[in-house]
This record gives sequence, structure tokens and C-alpha cells, in this order.
Amino acid sequence: MKRWLRSNALSVTMFGAFLLFLVLQSVFGWQTRNEELIQYGLAPEGYLAYLGTGHFAEAVFENWESEFLQMGGYVLLTAYLVQRGSSESKPEQNSDRPDDYADHAKPDSPWPVHVRGAALVVYRNSLSIALLLLFAGSFVGHLLGGTAEYNEQQALSSGAAPVGAWQFAQTSDFWFQSMQNWQSEFLAVGVLVVLSIFLRQHGSPESKPVTAPHATTGN
Repeated sequence: MKRWLRSNALSVTMFGAFLLFLVLQSVFGWQTRNEELIQYGLAPEGYLAYLGTGHFAEAVFENWESEFLQMGGYVLLTAYLVQRGSSESKPEQNSDRPDDYADHAKPDSPWPVHVRGAALVVYRNSLSIALLLLFAGSFVGHLLGGTAEYNEQQALSSGAAPVGAWQFAQTSDFWFQSMQNWQSEFLAVGVLVVLSIFLRQHGSPESKPVTAPHATTGN
């Protein structure tokens, strides 16, 4: 177990932090929603009931959506675009790596490399495909959760009739929620790309070696 934890420490820490902050988000979101219900003269709801509300679903999927869009887009864009001097970019002169081709397969290479054909075509792009599919799923979750929350807010404030997901997708409210997250994600990645040209973090694979010149591109 100790060896397994050491070998998987990064993912365990990241997913552990994710679960911790998700629970904390749900607790504070539950308290916020109950405060709002009390303001409208309604009875507060239980914690488990809150987890099934649009208020919680919208907040969760709205953020997941932007994160997966950022990572999927970033993985795809770094396959074709370069940034001179950045550790986040592949070297300018290295557009394709020999090991990306099946001719350089090793005995322990993943099975699609040996099968080739359609399986290899998909596998060659599987990371960006998976991330963008997660984005699409989160986008739908945000839309459905946002629709439920929008309808409840409308009912509480004005008694307006509920709208469907397609109608909510055409509101400025839905796209305002999305864009405020999308812009911040791409800002953060852009800042990392540029700062990694000039700044270093000892021991991190996201940084060039401390002694590397600023013009060195890639790790």
C-alpha cells in the first residue's frame, strides 16, 4: 500500500482535494440555498435533497465544463501550435515525434498500436477526444441544472411559467455563466504558457530546468 501510494501520490492528492472541495461546496451551497428559501418564507430543505437540486448541479457542471474545455482545447492546440521559449510547448523544430508512429512500436506498446487501422486512429487522438467528451457531458449537465435553477428562481420571484432546456440555452444568463468561466480558464493557461518562458519551478515537469536559457522551448 505504501509503495502504491508513493507511485500514485499525485493523482491521489488531486482527487482527494477534489472530493474535499466538492463536499465543502455542497455544504456551503446548501446553507446559501436555505438562506434564500427562508427569505422567501419557505421551509429549508435537507442536505441530501439539496444535492438533487438545480442549484447544486448548475454550480458543479458549470465549472467542470470550463475545466474540460480548457484541458481538451489545450491538449489539441499544443499538438499543432508552438510558443517559443515555453515549457508548455513542444520544440519548434519538432513537429512530430518518431514514437508517435506505429513503425516505432515496442513489444509493450498499447494494443491499438499493434492492431493499427481505426483503433490506432482513435487512440492517436484519444486524450483530446476523452477530454472534449467530458466537456460535452458537463455542458449538458450545466444546461439541465441551470434550467432547473432558472425555473425555480423565476417561480420564486415572479411565478413565471417554466422553460425548457432549449429555451434556457437561448438566454443570456446561460451564456454569461459559461463565458465567465471559459475566459478565466484560457487566461490561466495563457499566463502559464508565457510565464514558463521566464520563470522556473525546481523539480516540476511543468517547468524548464532552472539553468535552461529563456529561448529553450519544451522541457
